[in-house]
Amino acid sequence: MRFLLIGLSALGILAAGGIVAVFLLLRHYSEGLPDYRALADYKPKVVTRIHAGDGELLAEFSTEKRIFVPIGSIPKEVKEAFISAEDKNFYQHKGVDPEGIMRAAVTDLKNLHSEKRPVGASTITQQVARNFLLTNEVSIARKIKEMILAYRIEQVLTKDQILELYLNEIYLGLNSYGVAAAALDYFDKPLDELTIAEMSFLAAIPKNPNKYFREKNRDAALERRNYVINRMFEDKYITQARAAEAIASPLGFHPPTDSEKVPAGHFTEEVRRELLAAYGKEGLYGGGLSVRTTLDPRLQAIAVRSLRDGLVAYDQRHGWRGPVTHLLNMNSWAEQLAKVPPPDGAESWRLAAVIDADADSVKIGFSDGKTAELAMADMRWTGKAKASAVVQPADVILVQSVEMTVVKPDEKKGADKKKGEEKKPAGPTFHYVLRQMPEVNGALVGIDPHTGRVLALVGGMSYESSEFDRATQAMRQPGSSFKPFVFLAALDSGFTPSTIVLDAPIEIDQGPGLPLWKPENFDHEFLGPLPLRVALEKSLDTATVRVGQAVGMPKIVDYAKKFGISDNLPPFISSVIGAGETTLMRMVTAYAELDNGGKKIVPTLIDRIQDREGTTLFRHDTRTCQGCTGIDWNQQAVPEIPDDRLQIQDPRTAYQMVEMLEGVVQRGTARSLAALGHPLAGKTGTTNEAKDLWFLGFSPDLVVGVFVGYDDPKSLGKHEQGATTAVPIFKEFMSAALADQPPIPFRIPTGLRLVRVDASSGGPAGSGSANSLWEAFLPGTEPGADHPAPPGAELLTNAGSQNLPSATTGTGGIY
Repeated sequence: MRFLLIGLSALGILAAGGIVAVFLLLRHYSEGLPDYRALADYKPKVVTRIHAGDGELLAEFSTEKRIFVPIGSIPKEVKEAFISAEDKNFYQHKGVDPEGIMRAAVTDLKNLHSEKRPVGASTITQQVARNFLLTNEVSIARKIKEMILAYRIEQVLTKDQILELYLNEIYLGLNSYGVAAAALDYFDKPLDELTIAEMSFLAAIPKNPNKYFREKNRDAALERRNYVINRMFEDKYITQARAAEAIASPLGFHPPTDSEKVPAGHFTEEVRRELLAAYGKEGLYGGGLSVRTTLDPRLQAIAVRSLRDGLVAYDQRHGWRGPVTHLLNMNSWAEQLAKVPPPDGAESWRLAAVIDADADSVKIGFSDGKTAELAMADMRWTGKAKASAVVQPADVILVQSVEMTVVKPDEKKGADKKKGEEKKPAGPTFHYVLRQMPEVNGALVGIDPHTGRVLALVGGMSYESSEFDRATQAMRQPGSSFKPFVFLAALDSGFTPSTIVLDAPIEIDQGPGLPLWKPENFDHEFLGPLPLRVALEKSLDTATVRVGQAVGMPKIVDYAKKFGISDNLPPFISSVIGAGETTLMRMVTAYAELDNGGKKIVPTLIDRIQDREGTTLFRHDTRTCQGCTGIDWNQQAVPEIPDDRLQIQDPRTAYQMVEMLEGVVQRGTARSLAALGHPLAGKTGTTNEAKDLWFLGFSPDLVVGVFVGYDDPKSLGKHEQGATTAVPIFKEFMSAALADQPPIPFRIPTGLRLVRVDASSGGPAGSGSANSLWEAFLPGTEPGADHPAPPGAELLTNAGSQNLPSATTGTGGIY
């Protein structure tokens, strides 16, 4: 009995000591633990997503690709899959699962002398503690801290809050954080479209996030996925039939591809820069912003194609520069070709090896071993007479697959052929044409003139080859595309479209020690006295210089600033014919302010920005509309939205300029556009030595600007003009953009008188005149009315030398 008491006492002492030891151990490891209560307000880094105007995804920016989804929006079976895989007793334990610990301990004892990794018993709560508050250090100390924190977390957060943190934070491979991002990256699906097999695969990943998505580990991934499916069945989350169906389904990944996105690299980069400036790196790359942009995917696709086609057409007019590279020999040519990197910007064009070449065609081969024929007709642009003079065997070239419709030959002859029977297309077939990467570059911008919303923006031939945005970053001379603002200043100074100006040689003193400046027209011819309208339609430099002298450079500098073309236009007379510098975006905006009747607009690429909770942080359209929301329709009047745009130009003279620019399309330097059959207006621009080629044009509701030039400015060729290079790009764009739309005339403001005048003289049109048009005049300024001559009128018809504010050196010949 005595020994029994001694034994019991000893056990009691040991138990008490053990309790004290455990208490001291817990106290020791509890000191300095992170503040777990911060998890209640934790906001994980979330991907910022950029959307087009129709909601289509354009781009994502993040350091951790995560799409936060509230627990209430995560499908029930997705939650159950992760609970079955990671913590079957999640809803029963208090942060630590004793049953799970015992089960893991037994398994680890069995595997003690094997090479298998020890089995863990971390609950979902413990994983939250580790992922948010601790490190991944493998040690007993970290495990104890993890358990303490898990218990404490369970005291302040609900199970759903803990599960929400876990499912949005967990790393699931492919740089995906959280289940929503992983669902898109692996299967290109939102969570609510996942199958049991797919969500089970995602739940299997945490075991080894860098393993299961690799092709070489496909068997292990399938085994782990099926394990999760069986666990879901055992935990009574799914039926045996659904489990069997899921196990039988193949493991296939369907990640999203860039080809599915709108080609808008320069546009999204501009948006990224704006967001970075407004919200900083943390806000952009982790703030979870939802950005709705102004981009119209249809117009953007048209813009990309039109600019690319135009640059290729220009490049082909200037000859073949040779193959991309050469193979060492024709042995294993397909393997050699596979190692040749495609040129930046080649995109859908393919590299091909020349296998054989004769006079009429070339046999080409691709890296997959397939071959095709390149006909001489598809190489004619090179200027060579024979295909063998263009390329030789072992050359590596670029080719493009082009659709071609082939008509089947008549199979019925004579009496067998029914009367009136026509040939039917056999359907689309494809052939290859020779391509080379253009060295020239350019840009295209399309804008809504009423709101400033940028509907399309292409900053170059290819964003992949150059991120430099020629629409917003390139400062170039606008040439004659600036002239409308000189003429607009003239209209506001008392000129009319019929005011007679002189197109004749002129010399201007540039100052002491400098030669006389002698501006010339493009064709080096002079037309004498003619109406202001005709001077603009034919883009006559000498007449424009005289108008600029009459109006005065201070006023023209003010107009350039008022329309946002240049904040500091050089006050030299050469500036009237486009010798200053500006950007395509600024020019497009200025033309939009002509088109909309003289209203100031701010070009924008962003309609709205929302934070991760959906709160609107920015809205481009800040107008308020009383009665636009929350009201039932009872045949009441449509609410009026106030127009708060600043009126910067008299709408009457703005319309006069629009009408004169219509003449450029109907009779002037852009008359090739008249064939489109829509009311269009615009102006070409070509700078000295044809270093910059422009066209700015518009319909009543769409303004488009095109620029073409080398990044390192040099002549594009003595026969190149805005009319030959930029106008065709505009024409291709507008032809597609306005397809199936009815012609809409330009809107005429009140306060004008329309008078029929002779297009050549500007005077009243005679009866039956075939060369007449309706011209808009301010009341009292129409032909025959008694109104004073405009200021500086004596300069308009003076053919002699002028000693006025000087031009800069070497700016002659801008037209």
